Amino acid sequence: MQLGLDVDVQKLEAEKLRKGKNKVEEDLDSLKTDYKKLRRSTRTAGLGKTSEQWRHKVKEEQSKANQWEEKFRGAQAREGALKKSLVESQNEKEGLQIRVSELERSLYQYRSRNSAIELKASQNRIEELKENIEELKTTLQNRELQIELLEVNNEQWKEQFHQSQDQVRSRDYVMSEALT
Repeated sequence: MQLGLDVDVQKLEAEKLRKGKNKVEEDLDSLKTDYKKLRRSTRTAGLGKTSEQWRHKVKEEQSKANQWEEKFRGAQAREGALKKSLVESQNEKEGLQIRVSELERSLYQYRSRNSAIELKASQNRIEELKENIEELKTTLQNRELQIELLEVNNEQWKEQFHQSQDQVRSRDYVMSEALT
């Protein structure tokens, strides 16, 4: 039952990660749109800078945007790896559950025959399986910690992303003030 709850928790965490990823992608798209608008307005306004100065400024902004996209892709790759690892852990867990069921049936058969030797062998197999389950639980906890770390990193990236958006908005404001 605990393993079932762990699976449900993992599914909820995976869904939370997907939602967070979608939100980050939406924010990135919004930033790209804002950036395109900014570029358009700077071209039309001129604001006393030479076209070479504007080209240099645009290249800097493009470089920053590319860096953010690379960080985002890196986060997506790490998220994909963690999801794959989670699926592998869940598959391993299911395999262990099947083995537990088989061992329980086997134990019942041995008990019904009252064979002490067979009973002892079955108990040893159950103990081995319990050890495997404990190892799986440890692995699962490690994966959960990795997911939590990814979520923290994701929040940090979101914060950096929002700071970049604020900087772009500030530049828009300064440019609009300069135009007026």
